[in-house]
Amino acid sequence: MTLLDRTSIPNAPVAERRQRPAEVDVWVSQIAQLLEPAEIRWVDGSTRERHELLQLLVSTGTIEQLNPDLRPYSFLARSAESDVARLESRTFICTEHEADAGPTNNWREPAAMRAELEGVMRGAMRGRTMYVVPFAMGPIGSPMARFGVQVTDSPYVVVSIGTMTRMGDAALDAIARGASWVPAVHSVGAPLAPGQQDVPWPCNDTKYIVQFPETREIWSYGSAYGGNAILAKKAYALRIASVMARDEGWLAEHMLLIKVTPPSGKSYHLAAAFPSACGKTNMAMMTPSLPGWKVETIGDDIAWLWIGADGRLRAINPEAGFFGVAPGTGMRTNPTAVDALWGNTIFTNVARTDDGDVWWEGLTDEKPARLTDWRGEQWTPDSGRPAAHPNSRFTVSARQCPSIAEDWDDPEGVVIDAIIFGGRRASNVPLVVEARDWDHGVFMGATIASEQTAAAEGTVGELRRDPFAMLPFAGYNMADYFAHWLDFGRRLRRSARVPRVFQVNWFRKGADGSFLWPGFGENARVLEWMVGRLDGQIGAVDSPIGSLPSDGALNVEGLELDEAALTELFRVDPAAFEAEADDIEAFFATFGDRLPVELSRQLTLLRDRLAAAQQ
Repeated sequence: MTLLDRTSIPNAPVAERRQRPAEVDVWVSQIAQLLEPAEIRWVDGSTRERHELLQLLVSTGTIEQLNPDLRPYSFLARSAESDVARLESRTFICTEHEADAGPTNNWREPAAMRAELEGVMRGAMRGRTMYVVPFAMGPIGSPMARFGVQVTDSPYVVVSIGTMTRMGDAALDAIARGASWVPAVHSVGAPLAPGQQDVPWPCNDTKYIVQFPETREIWSYGSAYGGNAILAKKAYALRIASVMARDEGWLAEHMLLIKVTPPSGKSYHLAAAFPSACGKTNMAMMTPSLPGWKVETIGDDIAWLWIGADGRLRAINPEAGFFGVAPGTGMRTNPTAVDALWGNTIFTNVARTDDGDVWWEGLTDEKPARLTDWRGEQWTPDSGRPAAHPNSRFTVSARQCPSIAEDWDDPEGVVIDAIIFGGRRASNVPLVVEARDWDHGVFMGATIASEQTAAAEGTVGELRRDPFAMLPFAGYNMADYFAHWLDFGRRLRRSARVPRVFQVNWFRKGADGSFLWPGFGENARVLEWMVGRLDGQIGAVDSPIGSLPSDGALNVEGLELDEAALTELFRVDPAAFEAEADDIEAFFATFGDRLPVELSRQLTLLRDRLAAAQQ
């Protein structure tokens, strides 16, 4: 069998040490034969080790330490200009049958991709250290914890995984006790010849991010950036985990998790799916404008959901840190996130101030007079270009977030009371609408559309359907993913504990192009209406697309929001939604006969309600 085929790992002798399980040892040896590293280092996850790696990265010029008086033990990295974002066009789902990957994924035949990867990977780590990184997704000891082992030749990736996961000996010990694990191989694709001078950010113009769902493998080559290289994040926690979830009966979702507590003191847990840069971090770390209301953070990006023994929907955040978009994050928009970055943070592709701190567009209203931009060049407000890359990032431990909930890493998870879908829409979609039932909520999630952001390839501002905010992340045919959600709801209904489903849109604009809703902390007013709906204490009116707040049900007291703007925020134009229905039909048609019949029925019901509204 090919060297890259995990099934070729033979029975191995007993591991030399308890924390090196035999199967992992054999796999590492096989991978080392392919990649030919100069040395192998097993990562233990200790503080001393992290310090040593950070100092190594400083010495190689990959990162620079920021002013410790202003930003204690924090660092700035500048990537290569060709390595700044997720690469959807180079991300592949390699299922045995193309139909199982579906029309929204890039598919390659597994054997052909293995041969291609073997060609680029052979000798890819010559002259470099191969780090073996065991990690856990979710709290170790949780019934939902899952494990992985990544090999990488990037110490920057190692320290990033250390922030984003539970990394090190504890994870390896769990694998030694019998926990299954996902193998992940990463190389920057820049081998070093003897005596060759390294560069601060090694990478390769040729890039691959490859998932083999059926054998639960991840391979990445050429990039050292973000989710392309931190394989525990999107590649594992969503693409591979979504397949695991389908097979095991749970959900792996691109969702934030928050705990909302009104003045009454009764808390609610909400899960919300938003495409990147559509207000997700702002909501996950919201500072409510309403007196007496509290929003606490459980997770800002990914949630794993399952039906607990009590029949209720539960969720964990499988990550241990935040990999957030910096531009637009400021004291006005998200003071909690800014406060979380006081120290112990790695910033990537932001600007540096003359006194050794960081800056990006939106951090402060006033631009500094002079900066060193993300390329390392001098910058002034007259430079005519952004100082920070639009997809620049911060990586910080979740424990450092001032709004982190006490139960954020509860091994048993939190009970989910409501699910929210949202996107960035300038028109058509109301501020908030409630689904009629679970199946209608799945229809809402399946038809979410959002304007393209800088986090991925594509034309910024272009509208695209992004079902469940999972378009780049579902590891199998999205029509089957829809069917899994519908089936999951049927299982929930048997317990009579089905969460409510809502859709929100903070970004609707008026005729002059300005936002109608103030957003940020004022979004708590929408949460207030949702909580009222959960308790049955607040009103709603029916519309063709779902339930909207009844007159006076949405608290707008104290807002500078005139009646015309409020009306426009909730206006449902039947003719515009008929065009939307046509676009949804065309989108659904891409899935052929694998589309669940229930979603076609929901589209028919929408059209019937729109027609009735115009009579």
